[in-house]
Amino acid sequence: MTQPLNRRLFLTSALALAASPLLGVTAAQASGFVEYTPGLIDEALAEGRTVFVDYSATWCGTCRRQERVVNNLRASNPAYDQAMTFVRVDWDTYRTHEVAVRRSIPRRSTLLVLKGNQELGRIVAGTSATEIRLLMDKGL
Repeated sequence: MTQPLNRRLFLTSALALAASPLLGVTAAQASGFVEYTPGLIDEALAEGRTVFVDYSATWCGTCRRQERVVNNLRASNPAYDQAMTFVRVDWDTYRTHEVAVRRSIPRRSTLLVLKGNQELGRIVAGTSATEIRLLMDKGL
């Protein structure tokens, strides 16, 4: 049986979501990703961290599906957040930037796991939870 709609909770949630851009909270931050800025990935790698990179666009349906899968996997296994830094690269802003060109990123909806100077794995346009979990496991 479904619960009746709690109007106060609904209105509070809707207001918080609508106000988040005004408070400087991006969608990437809300979902636990760090928004890419030039040099961020290289700095993290130089510090010895493993980096999960999501090249995505806000209008991309495949990207949204990948994000849901990644977030579900992260919620079910906290080791991912302990082992990796999650970075979102906005495709519309950076598709011709060195962050995409240097790594030969063919399109949005590309996921990478990087450590040191190595690419541990990549998925292009894949949305399978099993495939994405196997990619994320490479970062553990």
